[in-house]
Amino acid sequence: MNEAGKNEEILRYPIGRFQWDGNWNEELRRQWTCSIRSQPGLLQAALEALGGAGLDIPYRPGGWTVRQVVHHMADSHMNCYIRIKLAVTEDNPVIKPYREDLWAELADSRSYPVEPSLLLLESLHSRWADLLDSLSETDYLRSFFHPESNSLIPLRRALAQYNWHGNHHIAHIKSVNPAPNG
Repeated sequence: MNEAGKNEEILRYPIGRFQWDGNWNEELRRQWTCSIRSQPGLLQAALEALGGAGLDIPYRPGGWTVRQVVHHMADSHMNCYIRIKLAVTEDNPVIKPYREDLWAELADSRSYPVEPSLLLLESLHSRWADLLDSLSETDYLRSFFHPESNSLIPLRRALAQYNWHGNHHIAHIKSVNPAPNG
């Protein structure tokens, strides 16, 4: 990969791409659940450090604005929470994919204040982490079927991925520099 490609990769994936190696144990489960519980506070701190003027700055050229990232996190994490509840209460339910790229272009993502999504994430992550803490090892073996990848996604993997997802987008926000260039 050339230097420009490396820089683009770092801008797109500041904490690296998600990788699932199947590694699972009680300590990882606790770490990932604790991380999900703490992400709304970390997001709030990143936004405060950025300042209100930074909400409409893209985190990378051609990327979403900080505002869109915050609303995307709320949309995506609500979907994951529901997918987990479906997987725990049904046998391999088929989940409904959504077009996150198109959702990010809707008015509520492009121009709506971030405070309602921050409140939503705070409440959602509290319930979500409590749900995750209540699940048994057998529950974590349950899966949902994702039609886009044509595969079963075990809850263990979903927990790892959404731990990564929240931290990935918080890193995007932390990377934004609101100062004008030059």
